[in-house]
This record gives sequence, C-alpha cells and structure tokens, in this order.
Amino acid sequence: MNHLKEYRAVILIIFAIFGILLAGAYFSPTFTEEKHFLELFILFGSLLFVFSALVVAAVLGFTSFALYMALFVSAVTVMYGIEGTLLVIVMTYLAWGLAFSIQLLLVDNGVENAVEWFSQRYNIKHFRQEYYLFLPMTYLLYLLIEIVPNLLHGEKVSYFSPKEAYQKIEDVLSKK
Repeated sequence: MNHLKEYRAVILIIFAIFGILLAGAYFSPTFTEEKHFLELFILFGSLLFVFSALVVAAVLGFTSFALYMALFVSAVTVMYGIEGTLLVIVMTYLAWGLAFSIQLLLVDNGVENAVEWFSQRYNIKHFRQEYYLFLPMTYLLYLLIEIVPNLLHGEKVSYFSPKEAYQKIEDVLSKK
C-alpha cells in the first residue's frame, strides 16, 4: 500500500484532466465547443490507454506481456482499426526497445545496476530473443547519443561492443 503513495499525484492529475474536460463539455455554450471537449476527452482516454499498455510492458517485460498485448491489440483494432493497431505495435517496440537499448549501453559502460536490471527480468532464452530483436535500435541509440554528439564537439568516441555486453549479461544469467 505504501507504493501507491508515489503514484497518488499522477492519479489525481489524470482524474483532474478528465474532470476538467467533462466540465468543459457540460458548461459549453455551443454544441461545437461541447463536441471539441468530448473529442479531447476521448483522445486523452485513448492516450492513457496506450500509455498504460507501455507501462505494463516495461514492468512485466515482453515475455509476460504477450497475452496482454494480444488482448490489447485486438481491442485497439476494434476501436481504431488497423492504423491504430500498427501505431500501438510500433510505439510499444520503440518504448520497450529504448529501455532495453539504454540498459544494454549502460552494461557496456560498466554500470552494475543495468546488469541487475537484466537479471531481474530475464532468463537466457528471453534475453537472447530481445537482444537480437532490439540490436538495430541499440546501434541507432549508440549513434544518436554517442557518435553524433562527440563528432560535433570534436571529442573521442567511445567504442561500443554489443558482444561484450551480451557476454557479461549471459554470464550473470547463467548463474541464476
């Protein structure tokens, strides 16, 4: 119950936004303004729904997330069609891939908390699958946060070795 105190402010803000949008719709002098407030209400609800799916993916990991994602994608398909479903799949890949790639880059730089992050969420089989799935995103992130800024500022670019990071995490996971 103590962990809910951390999220109390976020929950209150979400309810306040929904309340303000509904109040705006109720007290609107014209039908057009009422329609705009209701559209915003539905849009915010949709964004909250998608964001909650990404939070569940980050908390559970992709292996436990498969069933939830299947239900979620079917609900989005019914509500928003194929375009909405593709958007959700791409956003989920990008959000989870970003988290995975950042942690992998941190492992390569010797951050022990990143190794612990992998050991809490993965076994060897699932780590290997996501490693290959998100390797292109890891290289892209390395390019964007290491190579480009250092080349622009004339600094030395540090070498990224995904094989060494993979081996380090695999060693920790094999001891589990």
